[in-house]
Amino acid sequence: MSRQRTLESVQRTALAGALTLAAAVAVMLPPPAHAAEKAVPAAAQPAGNCPASLNFRFPRLQDESPQNLCQYAGKVVLVVNTASYCGFTPQYEGLEALYAKYRERGLVVLGFPSNDFSQEPGSSKDIADFCYNTYGVKFPMLGKSHVRGSDANPMYALLAQETGTAPKWNFYKYLIDRKGQVIGSYNSMVKPDDKQFVSKIEELLNAR
Repeated sequence: MSRQRTLESVQRTALAGALTLAAAVAVMLPPPAHAAEKAVPAAAQPAGNCPASLNFRFPRLQDESPQNLCQYAGKVVLVVNTASYCGFTPQYEGLEALYAKYRERGLVVLGFPSNDFSQEPGSSKDIADFCYNTYGVKFPMLGKSHVRGSDANPMYALLAQETGTAPKWNFYKYLIDRKGQVIGSYNSMVKPDDKQFVSKIEELLNAR
């Protein structure tokens, strides 16, 4: 009997040791995937905030696909009203060069074709073909619209309100910083490669 009790005691000791080891391993292992997901704080999720200056939807020029400009929140945005038959039309080339140079740093150029100055009579397809085939434009172009007066599209109405000036001609320019603040306007004579203009863009790109 003494030998039997000794054997049972050894078995109980071994079982207790195994349970202790299992508990230790469980503590060391990471929690299940679903538990880890629940542990992620709400602050880690995208905030999804959109400044008023970009909280608009417009059709894309090429195919009228709706574009939410909130996708550009956090970027430096250069807004330009364009036309195909204007003395300033060659600025398309400079705008595309500017976009190509700084897009990786956070610049986006938004083109708004408009016939408000009677120099953009074509259809959306005509405009899109002209921009790409003539100047290789790849920056986002939105559908043809009004950019001044009582019929101005809502973004341009806001830009005019914020700066105190509506476009006076084609290729009028507005800058919006990373926080969505409208910084100012630049007239058509200011070329995309103007040193002071580029310096201002770089300043806005460097700001965080």
